[in-house]
This record gives sequence, C-alpha cells and structure tokens, in this order.
Amino acid sequence: MEIILKYFSDFTPQQLEQLKALDELYKDWNSKINVISRKDIEGLYEKHVLHSLSIAAVFDFEPGSEIIDIGTGGGFPGIPLGIFFPEVKFHLVDSIAKKLKVVAAIAETVGLSNVTTQHSRIEDIKNRKFDFVVSRAVAPLKDLWTWSRPLLRTKKTEVGAQPQGSNDLVEETKNQSTTSHLLPNPPGLICLKGGDLAKEIQESNTRPRLMEIKDIFVEEFFKDKHILYIAR
Repeated sequence: MEIILKYFSDFTPQQLEQLKALDELYKDWNSKINVISRKDIEGLYEKHVLHSLSIAAVFDFEPGSEIIDIGTGGGFPGIPLGIFFPEVKFHLVDSIAKKLKVVAAIAETVGLSNVTTQHSRIEDIKNRKFDFVVSRAVAPLKDLWTWSRPLLRTKKTEVGAQPQGSNDLVEETKNQSTTSHLLPNPPGLICLKGGDLAKEIQESNTRPRLMEIKDIFVEEFFKDKHILYIAR
C-alpha cells in the first residue's frame, strides 16, 4: 500500500479499506486459482494495482461513464480503476471463466457495486456501447483497436477537452500529487503496454497518443511501460 500512497493521497476511508483488502484477497484466491504469476504476487501493489492506476494518473472520467475492460484477467486494470472511480461503471470481460470467478468475488467482497463481469470473447459482445475501452497487455494494438471500435460510442462528451500532447500530459501529471484530471474526449481505447511499440503501432494503422509511465511513477518497473490512447 505504501507505494500507492506515494503517488495518490486523495482517497476516502472506504477506498483505503478496499485497496488494503486486495492484498489478502488476491493471495488467498491465487493459492486456489492462478490469476497472477506466482513470482508477481508479492509485488501486487506495484506491478498490478499501481500499474492499473497509471490510467487514473493521466485521465479522469465523468461520473456515469461506462468503461469496458477487455481481457481483464485477474481484474486489471478494472478493479483498481473501479475503486478509484466509484461513480464510473466498469464492465470486466474475459474469455476464461475461472478468472472472472475470482474477479467477481473480489469485487463483491470489497463492495464494488460499480463493477460487473461477463464471460465472453470480445468479438461476441453485441448491442452494447461504452464510453471507453481499457486493457492491459492483452493483444497487439491492431487487434485491440479492431475489437474496441464496435464497442465505442461515437458521440463526443460535452465536458472536458482533448488530451494534450503526450509531453504536456506527462509534465502536468508530474506536477501534481494525484490525478491530472484530463478527460479523454472523444471516446476511445486506453491501453497499457510495454516494450518497443514502434512496429506494433505501425501495423495497427493508428496514431495513438503515447505516454511513458516512468515519467509519472519513478520505480524501475515502469521504465519500459506506456499508456496509449486512441480516439474513436
């Protein structure tokens, strides 16, 4: 928890309790159903929770927004974002039922009434629209964007402005202790990825705004991690 409080301070007592509860819950569930790498479970807050919250360090979402987390796995980034944004609705989807069993149980235990789950392939979700898609290390950007576009609403939101250029985003974020409160507009895909993304971006035929997480969180773990935003 200390590493979360190093970068975020504006939590309610309920949010703090929810975040603290994740450690024991994930360790307990992971001993039964492996949803997090055994070698990573001790680094839960840095490698999973804080990594997920890098989205909250750059973007804010309007209350009532609907966000789908595709390929949520063990509930990342959806569970931490659900705690951070209690007035935003998060729909966590994965094709592996046993992982969603864990996610649903953890969400219920910590009292996340704004989080729902669905056992489905992304391609099979029909007749539902969302304001944003989020994902973490699920698939190549080309595939993520192909899956995301049919799920996104096309109407621009009335409140908020386009995210600034990536350098502006990073500079503003570094100068604040919590979030930079930048509303992504219009709807789009926000994903967490690592490594050299030049080829992947080229093959996706997209022009994402790219932010380096190491400029937000100084830990060594984030040195090659990125946030990408593609507007609808």
